[in-house]
Amino acid sequence: MNIFAVLAIALALSMDAFAVSVSASASIGSVTWKHYVRLAGAFGFFQFLMPVIGWALGVSVRSYIEAWDHWIAFALLALVGINMLREAFGGGEEEEKSSGDPSRGLQLFMLAVATSIDAMAVGLSMAVIGVSVWGPAILIGLVCAVVTASGVKLGHLLGRSNLLGSKISVLGGLVLIGIGVKILFEHGVC
Repeated sequence: MNIFAVLAIALALSMDAFAVSVSASASIGSVTWKHYVRLAGAFGFFQFLMPVIGWALGVSVRSYIEAWDHWIAFALLALVGINMLREAFGGGEEEEKSSGDPSRGLQLFMLAVATSIDAMAVGLSMAVIGVSVWGPAILIGLVCAVVTASGVKLGHLLGRSNLLGSKISVLGGLVLIGIGVKILFEHGVC
């Protein structure tokens, strides 16, 4: 597998992470370098890790993973999206403090896993064709980290511009749910 093919795969896998990072950072009041590091680091790490896991699992369990991966991604994105919508429409003050920053804790973990599950299939396909996963996985993770950081920047600019007013979380939640639905469509469920 040549480097251009791996770069194309890496960019394609990073598009969901880009959209999610735009939505997440637009909903954060004041984006700092910590938000960039957490989002880009988590998304890049899971985009690296999932092909490795898929490659290690190999073809023996491929059908089981493929049967559920899109549902898992949809559920995780929908949960975070619904949570953002609930906060936007007047979630409790205590709840807002604990879950208001999508670059931390369980929300970050769920977003990182949800946006990288498709990368597991790439690792499985590398196992099938007998390609080493390490070089491509590292490149996929690095590209995703850069793309995610770009998404954080764009989201920060959108959030600061106040074009969408105080309901940027509504848009962010709808985008996350929409990405989840898109994943279901791509897998022929809807």
